[in-house]
Amino acid sequence: MRAAIVSGGDLFAVKGAPQDSAPREMTVRLHEEHASVTPFGAPDQRTDFTPGRVSIESLDGRVVAQRADPRAPFAGHTLETPWDPLDRAYFNGYALWSYLTTPFLLAVPGVTVTETEPWREGDEVWRGLRAAFPPGIATHCTHQDFYFGPDHLLRRHDYRVDIACGFAAAQYVHDYVDADGILLPAKAPSAPPRHRRPTRRGRGHGRDRPQRRPFQLTEVLARTEPRSGRERPGARTFCADQRLLTAGRRLTGPWRSGLP
Repeated sequence: MRAAIVSGGDLFAVKGAPQDSAPREMTVRLHEEHASVTPFGAPDQRTDFTPGRVSIESLDGRVVAQRADPRAPFAGHTLETPWDPLDRAYFNGYALWSYLTTPFLLAVPGVTVTETEPWREGDEVWRGLRAAFPPGIATHCTHQDFYFGPDHLLRRHDYRVDIACGFAAAQYVHDYVDADGILLPAKAPSAPPRHRRPTRRGRGHGRDRPQRRPFQLTEVLARTEPRSGRERPGARTFCADQRLLTAGRRLTGPWRSGLP
């Protein structure tokens, strides 16, 4: 999948890597955790991200900088610890891969989901799923909450950013667009959660609230591409009968970007 993105938020400035408002092209693979953003650092450079390695490359494939085990250097970071370009490339890679593949990533082998109490937002009640991610998937934190509206589309995503001192964020998504039959949110601003939410570890998402607005994905214009010439265009290569195990019952069915 390729998406034109505009991103920002105070987190980048706090980390000494302020983000301008120029659109960038984000490319993610749908069946494995692999992502790239172009340009990055220079007009002729891009990133290449996997959980075990991150690099900055020229457009002709020359490696400018690279790092194996890219999460390890974040150990001991505070919110104000500066990021170098590879740190930022790692964050961009896993965060945007997660955003652009949600909710399908909840059906990835090793991810477990359970239904949690619903969230009331205004006049709506949103169903909640709590996901536990395995160590092999690079993501914000192990346990994350996802809330879906009456139309079965994602509305809110709660998480902690472990690589930045574990600050809590609630990301509201809206303005869905159709990308080859898959609905994706075009707007995804995030902010400190307004209410404390319980987690499996007994800690509330609202505790230790950040003082600044964290990362926000402000616009997405997405299109999807076939894996081969014999397949249909786009993210429809995801199985139509994706399965989520929630609250002891298996939910199945043809769904686009939400629950069955």
